[in-house]
Amino acid sequence: MNNMLYEEDFYTWTHQQSEILRQRQFDQLDLSHLIEEITDLGNRHYDQLESRFIQLIAHLLKWQVQHWRRSNSWRATIRVQRTSIDKLLRRNPGLKSRLEEALTESWTEARDLAIAETDLPDDNFPEICPFSLEEIMNHDFFPAI
Repeated sequence: MNNMLYEEDFYTWTHQQSEILRQRQFDQLDLSHLIEEITDLGNRHYDQLESRFIQLIAHLLKWQVQHWRRSNSWRATIRVQRTSIDKLLRRNPGLKSRLEEALTESWTEARDLAIAETDLPDDNFPEICPFSLEEIMNHDFFPAI
Protein backbone atom coordinates (compact mmCIF):
# COMPACT_ATOMS: atom_id res chain seq x y z
CA MET A 1 0.00 0.00 0.00
CA ASN A 2 2.73 2.50 0.94
CA ASN A 3 4.63 1.88 -2.30
CA MET A 4 1.54 2.52 -4.41
CA LEU A 5 0.58 5.63 -2.47
CA TYR A 6 4.14 6.95 -2.71
CA GLU A 7 4.09 6.51 -6.49
CA GLU A 8 0.53 7.73 -7.11
CA ASP A 9 -0.06 10.47 -4.52
CA PHE A 10 3.13 11.77 -2.95
CA TYR A 11 1.31 14.55 -1.07
CA THR A 12 -1.00 12.13 0.72
CA TRP A 13 1.92 9.76 1.35
CA THR A 14 3.88 12.52 3.12
CA HIS A 15 0.96 13.35 5.38
CA GLN A 16 0.37 9.70 6.10
CA GLN A 17 4.03 9.21 7.05
CA SER A 18 3.90 12.31 9.28
CA GLU A 19 0.87 10.98 11.08
CA ILE A 20 2.49 7.56 11.54
CA LEU A 21 5.51 9.31 13.08
CA ARG A 22 3.29 11.40 15.39
CA GLN A 23 1.53 8.24 16.50
CA ARG A 24 4.93 6.57 17.01
CA GLN A 25 3.84 3.60 14.92
CA PHE A 26 7.35 3.12 13.58
CA ASP A 27 6.65 -0.36 12.25
CA GLN A 28 4.13 1.19 9.83
CA LEU A 29 6.64 3.57 8.22
CA ASP A 30 7.67 3.30 4.59
CA LEU A 31 11.34 3.36 5.57
CA SER A 32 12.93 2.89 2.15
CA HIS A 33 11.08 5.86 0.68
CA LEU A 34 11.54 7.96 3.84
CA ILE A 35 15.30 7.41 3.66
CA GLU A 36 15.28 8.36 -0.01
CA GLU A 37 13.26 11.52 0.63
CA ILE A 38 15.37 12.66 3.59
CA THR A 39 18.53 12.19 1.55
CA ASP A 40 16.96 14.13 -1.32
CA LEU A 41 15.94 16.91 1.04
CA GLY A 42 19.54 17.34 2.17
CA ASN A 43 20.76 17.29 -1.41
CA ARG A 44 18.39 20.12 -2.30
CA HIS A 45 20.35 22.45 -0.01
CA TYR A 46 23.58 21.48 -1.74
CA ASP A 47 21.91 22.00 -5.13
CA GLN A 48 20.80 25.45 -3.99
CA LEU A 49 24.39 26.25 -2.99
CA GLU A 50 25.61 25.20 -6.44
CA SER A 51 22.89 27.22 -8.15
CA ARG A 52 23.82 30.35 -6.21
CA PHE A 53 27.52 29.80 -7.00
CA ILE A 54 26.69 29.52 -10.69
CA GLN A 55 24.87 32.86 -10.70
CA LEU A 56 27.51 34.56 -8.55
CA ILE A 57 30.51 33.33 -10.52
CA ALA A 58 28.86 34.06 -13.87
CA HIS A 59 28.29 37.65 -12.78
CA LEU A 60 31.83 37.98 -11.44
CA LEU A 61 33.10 36.76 -14.81
CA LYS A 62 30.88 39.20 -16.68
CA TRP A 63 32.07 41.98 -14.35
CA GLN A 64 35.68 41.12 -15.18
CA VAL A 65 35.41 40.38 -18.90
CA GLN A 66 32.78 42.89 -19.97
CA HIS A 67 33.85 45.82 -17.79
CA TRP A 68 32.34 48.44 -20.13
CA ARG A 69 28.85 46.99 -19.45
CA ARG A 70 29.06 46.88 -15.67
CA SER A 71 25.78 47.84 -14.10
CA ASN A 72 24.02 48.25 -10.79
CA SER A 73 21.99 45.17 -11.72
CA TRP A 74 25.14 43.02 -11.94
CA ARG A 75 26.41 44.49 -8.67
CA ALA A 76 23.05 43.73 -7.03
CA THR A 77 23.06 40.15 -8.30
CA ILE A 78 26.57 39.61 -6.94
CA ARG A 79 25.59 41.03 -3.56
CA VAL A 80 22.30 39.13 -3.34
CA GLN A 81 23.94 35.81 -4.23
CA ARG A 82 26.68 36.30 -1.62
CA THR A 83 24.13 37.22 1.03
CA SER A 84 21.96 34.25 0.07
CA ILE A 85 24.94 31.88 0.27
CA ASP A 86 25.84 33.28 3.71
CA LYS A 87 22.25 32.74 4.86
CA LEU A 88 22.17 29.20 3.44
CA LEU A 89 25.41 28.38 5.27
CA ARG A 90 24.13 29.84 8.56
CA ARG A 91 21.03 27.69 8.31
CA ASN A 92 22.94 24.62 7.10
CA PRO A 93 26.45 24.78 8.59
CA GLY A 94 27.22 21.25 7.36
CA LEU A 95 27.44 22.68 3.84
CA LYS A 96 30.58 24.63 4.76
CA SER A 97 32.64 21.48 4.41
CA ARG A 98 31.45 21.17 0.81
CA LEU A 99 32.12 24.74 -0.39
CA GLU A 100 35.21 23.87 -2.47
CA GLU A 101 33.37 20.93 -4.02
CA ALA A 102 30.35 23.09 -4.87
CA LEU A 103 32.63 25.74 -6.37
CA THR A 104 34.40 23.15 -8.52
CA GLU A 105 31.13 21.59 -9.66
CA SER A 106 29.63 25.01 -10.46
CA TRP A 107 32.52 26.37 -12.50
CA THR A 108 31.77 24.98 -15.96
CA GLU A 109 28.10 25.91 -15.82
CA ALA A 110 28.93 29.40 -14.49
CA ARG A 111 31.43 29.93 -17.32
CA ASP A 112 28.93 28.69 -19.89
CA LEU A 113 26.27 31.01 -18.49
CA ALA A 114 28.59 34.02 -18.66
CA ILE A 115 29.53 33.14 -22.25
CA ALA A 116 25.87 32.81 -23.24
CA GLU A 117 24.84 36.04 -21.54
CA THR A 118 27.68 38.13 -22.99
CA ASP A 119 27.74 36.57 -26.45
CA LEU A 120 31.53 36.82 -26.36
CA PRO A 121 33.82 34.10 -27.72
CA ASP A 122 34.66 31.26 -25.36
CA ASP A 123 38.34 32.14 -25.34
CA ASN A 124 37.55 35.45 -23.63
CA PHE A 125 36.85 33.41 -20.51
CA PRO A 126 39.42 31.50 -18.48
CA GLU A 127 39.34 27.70 -18.53
CA ILE A 128 39.99 27.57 -14.77
CA CYS A 129 38.16 29.69 -12.22
CA PRO A 130 40.30 32.80 -11.67
CA PHE A 131 38.73 33.56 -8.30
CA SER A 132 39.52 31.94 -4.98
CA LEU A 133 36.74 30.83 -2.68
CA GLU A 134 37.73 33.65 -0.34
CA GLU A 135 37.35 36.22 -3.14
CA ILE A 136 34.05 34.79 -4.27
CA MET A 137 32.65 34.98 -0.75
CA ASN A 138 34.17 38.40 0.07
CA HIS A 139 31.39 41.01 -0.08
CA ASP A 140 33.92 43.71 -0.98
CA PHE A 141 35.55 41.81 -3.85
CA PHE A 142 34.76 42.82 -7.42
CA PRO A 143 37.21 41.66 -10.10
CA ALA A 144 39.48 44.14 -11.81
CA ILE A 145 39.74 44.32 -15.58
